[in-house]
Amino acid sequence: MRVFRFLRGHVRAVLLCVLLLIGCVACDLAIPTLTSDIVDVGIQQSGVDHVSVEEMSASTHEAIAKSLPADDDRLFEGAYEQADDGIWHMTEEGYAHRSELDQLIAGPLVSIHFPDKAGAFEKGPSELIGQQAVAAALKEYSGLGVDLQGKQMSYLVGTGALMVGIAALSMVLNILVGLIAARTGSTIGRDLRRGLFSKVVSFSDAEISEFSAASLITRGTNDIQLIQNVTIMILRMVLYAPIVAIGGIVMVLYTDASLGWIIVVAVAVVALVIGVLFKVTGPKFKIMQPLIDKVNLIAREMLTGLPVIRAFGRQAYEQERFDEASVRLMKTQLFTNRAMSFMMPTMMLVMNLTSVAIVWFGGHYIQEGLIQTGDMIAFITYSMVIIMGFLMIGMISIMLPRADVAAERVQEVLSCECVVQDPDEPQCMEAEERGASIEFKNVSFRYPGSEGCALEDVSFKVEPGQTVGIIGGTGSGKSTILKLMERFYDTCSGSVIVNGADVKDVRQSELRQTFGYVPQRSFLFSGTVDTNVAYSDESMTEANVERAVRIAQAQGFVSDRPEGMDSSIAQGGQNISGGQRQRLCIARAIASDAKAYLFDDSFSALDYKTDSRLCHALDEELAGATKVIVAQRISSIRNADKIVVMKDGRVAGFGTHDELMDDCETYSHIALSQLTEAELAMGGDA
Repeated sequence: MRVFRFLRGHVRAVLLCVLLLIGCVACDLAIPTLTSDIVDVGIQQSGVDHVSVEEMSASTHEAIAKSLPADDDRLFEGAYEQADDGIWHMTEEGYAHRSELDQLIAGPLVSIHFPDKAGAFEKGPSELIGQQAVAAALKEYSGLGVDLQGKQMSYLVGTGALMVGIAALSMVLNILVGLIAARTGSTIGRDLRRGLFSKVVSFSDAEISEFSAASLITRGTNDIQLIQNVTIMILRMVLYAPIVAIGGIVMVLYTDASLGWIIVVAVAVVALVIGVLFKVTGPKFKIMQPLIDKVNLIAREMLTGLPVIRAFGRQAYEQERFDEASVRLMKTQLFTNRAMSFMMPTMMLVMNLTSVAIVWFGGHYIQEGLIQTGDMIAFITYSMVIIMGFLMIGMISIMLPRADVAAERVQEVLSCECVVQDPDEPQCMEAEERGASIEFKNVSFRYPGSEGCALEDVSFKVEPGQTVGIIGGTGSGKSTILKLMERFYDTCSGSVIVNGADVKDVRQSELRQTFGYVPQRSFLFSGTVDTNVAYSDESMTEANVERAVRIAQAQGFVSDRPEGMDSSIAQGGQNISGGQRQRLCIARAIASDAKAYLFDDSFSALDYKTDSRLCHALDEELAGATKVIVAQRISSIRNADKIVVMKDGRVAGFGTHDELMDDCETYSHIALSQLTEAELAMGGDA
């Protein structure tokens, strides 16, 4: 699955989690063994866990010594020494060879204390022989007057303390695994958000349009959060399941394989259930994230266009549109949740049936003497631990398909190649003494997915320090020209030359430092007037900020505010008027101290008086800079050095105002539709 790819950069954390989980599994699987020992040894055998008794009567010692072969007799003699009271006590050598002694004296000890059953039990199952040998050892202790109750209590307390210690160790290991998993998951989430944001910032307008803003927001928030959560679960749960399964199988084989087949069947059923659920719910999970995108898209449109919705009384229609998208998402989620809701009852049924099967068959095995009661209890615990491990995978399987889709969506953005790329061997633009030269050579451009050309064979040249106006009807390609200058898009054919270099051959950062750009849609960031105007340079001096505000004719409304330059600006500049937003955006461009300034219909919200004063201020204060002004009003570009007239994506005229009035019919129609001949003769100021 794709979500596992994000763990490649965290191999050490994964290996450390695996080692800690192995320790956790060892602790978890040790508990059933100790539980079995408490039942079998602590309760049934009064704490006696070895056939080789620590104390032995003289008669028993003599009888055993006579029954042993010469080679075994030497081991037996070295294992005990006789005390002054005549009782034989186990030596250090005996403790060192305790397992060998258990096998050595089991038969003789049974023959001494149960002579009538010795022959029959020697032919019985080994487990039954061992139980009878322990019974003989208990009888030997009882005959010597040993405090079996104290011995039993000592064994129970010691084993119980060991279980508590193992449980505490397991808790510590699980806490460490949780900490490492949480840190790793958070790091992956942070890196993905950082990479995604960095990638999106480098996107051209074409890539932004391809993914849509709503989808990119969902991928950067919901999808990455889902990946982060699932990554944590993988390190904590998914890795645990195979380790506990292998460990459980080893312990089952070590204890007794007679009931192991029940656990194998249970695990196979659990795996089958999880596989079926994945198969059924997988397709639904793939369409769930796009449905979330749709809900976010509609919600974003509604919030942004709320005034329009209210003005046209379309609240009911928009509510219905949102409900339709929300209901589709709800039905998909209901289907997946209902399918997954069968998992828990099924798992519990498997666990309970496994316990019943172990008790049923284990009871027969106990009756036949094949296993002890504690072994059966241990098997039940082993089965629960193993099945619970797979149950965890079943629980996380609800999120894994969605996380896989989320990982694919995030990877789709990260692997997307931006159309606008810096060249491998960038050129340097020529340094102009003032302003910047801009030239379009036979430029044609078509927006992605569009059938017609936005620009076709456009050619004109702007000399350094000139003011050039661009005018034309709606959709004639005026804003597209500025976007190609900034290289937000690449031309389909032809070249855009800035300061003697093709914009495709220079670094984007160097190109955009040349321009101060005011977009058609005025946008301000949340903050203050000062932070917005000084956006290009955080260390900008207060004098530069005030100068830019003054040139942009924004000084009046800024000084009227109590906080002045520290006045708060809401996100998008929603707490000020459209004209005020435009003037602050113009001030932001002027404050960048660029070689050329691009104004994309940036005076549309200004009254004629403010428009006129702003144009005069730009001419006086920025006389040495190149200025390209896209405008709808003739008055905004009347006095420009050159004017480019656009019609249907082509240059319909290029020259001064007077030249175009005589030679360009398109320009003269626009001019006369806005101003009278007398007003035009007076300079175009209404």
